[in-house]
Amino acid sequence: MKVLIAGGTGFLGGELVRLCAASCHDVGATCRSTRPPERAGVAWLPVDLRSREGVCAALEAFRPDVTINAAYRQGDWAATADGAAHVAVAVARTGGRLVHVSSDAVFSGARPRYDETCPPDPITPYGAAKAAAETAVRAVLPEAVIARTSLIVGDGASVHEALVRALATGAGGGRVLFTDDVRCPVHVRDLAAALLEVAGGDFGGVLHVAGSDAVSRYELGVLIARRDGLDPARLPSGRRADAGVPGPVDVRLDCTATQRRLTTRLRGAREFVPR
Repeated sequence: MKVLIAGGTGFLGGELVRLCAASCHDVGATCRSTRPPERAGVAWLPVDLRSREGVCAALEAFRPDVTINAAYRQGDWAATADGAAHVAVAVARTGGRLVHVSSDAVFSGARPRYDETCPPDPITPYGAAKAAAETAVRAVLPEAVIARTSLIVGDGASVHEALVRALATGAGGGRVLFTDDVRCPVHVRDLAAALLEVAGGDFGGVLHVAGSDAVSRYELGVLIARRDGLDPARLPSGRRADAGVPGPVDVRLDCTATQRRLTTRLRGAREFVPR
């Protein structure tokens, strides 16, 4: 299978590139830099997703069977929303399938749980950009897959894990881990495997691809600190509601319907972050 990863230098994108190459797929990946990373077996395509012409030219040159769009930039509407529309237009022109990675940020947290049928109701600019990206993708390619996920962690390389280490060693700069900010964290390897399974299968529409455990950022931090041999008691905690930080507080993705269709098992944080 010929697979193009949009956003191949990101945390999730890098794992998708690694997995595709390990699975002997013909893999290409986009990057913004004109000096792409050196990785054997990967065709790097320097392109700014904010340029529709550039994106269309890149897909025309590579001609993938499937494109997985894992690209985004918080605070950059053009990259997150317009970029997704440009990828969808390029796929529509060149052919092939599209798997677009979305986020639980499209939800407000007003519902106890969100399944695949729930419409977006974002309350932050980033959530609005991700919701707009979903709308553009569905308008251009109704058969595309929109895979919503949650907080992505791994074996030490994610932003949240770096924050936990900083906080546990006194270098947190006054930041805290919220006890009321609940998500369904997913391991980057599980997510990448699920997305590649979706890319090669008969899937369409909205999927929810997140971990099976709903945990607070503080609880996840405690799990990570214990795993890394750090003292969880040093992690500062607080409530998002008291801090006045805008954004959804408790967002739980219900992945039951999607998990029934997948052979890839989406583990919960209490399992994939071992003590």
